[in-house]
Amino acid sequence: MTLNPILSWWVMGPLAAAILLGLGWVLFRSRQQGGPSGDGGFRGWLFRGGLVLLLLLAACRPGFPGGTVEAAATDLNVFFVVDTSSSIAAEDHVPAGGPAAGAQAAGVPRLGGVREDIRAIARELGGARYSLISFDSSAAVRMPLTTDTSALETAVAVLGPEVTDYSQGSSVTAAWAVLAERLAAARESDPDRPRLVFYFGDGEQTSAAAPQALGIDGSLVSGGAVLGYGTRDGGRMKENSGDPTRPAATYIQDPATGAAAVSRLDEDRLRDLARQLAVPYLHRAAGDAAAPMLQQATPGTLVRTGVALDGRTELYWAPAFAAFLLALRETLLVSGQLRELRELRAAQPVRPAPEGPAPSDGPEPGA
Repeated sequence: MTLNPILSWWVMGPLAAAILLGLGWVLFRSRQQGGPSGDGGFRGWLFRGGLVLLLLLAACRPGFPGGTVEAAATDLNVFFVVDTSSSIAAEDHVPAGGPAAGAQAAGVPRLGGVREDIRAIARELGGARYSLISFDSSAAVRMPLTTDTSALETAVAVLGPEVTDYSQGSSVTAAWAVLAERLAAARESDPDRPRLVFYFGDGEQTSAAAPQALGIDGSLVSGGAVLGYGTRDGGRMKENSGDPTRPAATYIQDPATGAAAVSRLDEDRLRDLARQLAVPYLHRAAGDAAAPMLQQATPGTLVRTGVALDGRTELYWAPAFAAFLLALRETLLVSGQLRELRELRAAQPVRPAPEGPAPSDGPEPGA
């Protein structure tokens, strides 16, 4: 087994030593002071210590060497622009030729299809630099340009729709200003490197304001595609509470009817976005192949270097998953303690005000 840490050893070594010393001291003091031995005492600190150790192990990236791979590079900057408004959770990402016209689809959330397509594009464009931009009522750069596909995989995995209670309506062009800024910076740093833009959305405009014009210099975009998700008949959207311990159970309600709200695909608007970007539009259904997304996207050439690199089987995911389970356990414990505290406060009787004359703030006038 070999280790390939995410940071240099001269950084990881002292950092790990400091964390281990601090953890050992906390466990020693917890044992010396006695007190409860359950989750609030020594045993609880053992679980927290295990969580820290597992994170350290995952950061060291253990793995087994074996095999060889041929080095290749794609001389590209690839920008993924993802709609994360509530409509991206609509459950109508279905295979092509799904339900009959007029029938609402019952499939997986649109965001599931977006994740799969981002991963597929990244696999096809090995060696490119990737950036991830998401938008709902505003836009944010989730990941700057990088060749680190592990970072891209993590950013895509944690991508989720906006918290329902904070939803303020979204515009399909909310990411234009951020995208233009990132494209201009990429051209300035490397003017000869083509810049691809892949836009993932459903075209639904829920903002009261009309969509803004593109306002991006056409020379900044070398290719890409606008990819549409969902169906014209639409699908229901589950609420996102923002609490990872409370899975979505209810659907977003339409205040006008009291029934479950339905989000519908607007392909006309998506085609207009594609026209502004000067890239093709393509509707995506569950199970679609990756090739159509790239055949008109001018993705450049994959250059084989002829250099054989040592292959490696990564195992960091195992301690990372175990650390996630321990972190979930801690979250549930804290949630339970907060609930018990609220119940105790609610059960405390209200003390009546003391009887008798009100206290005087000073001597009576004239005394």
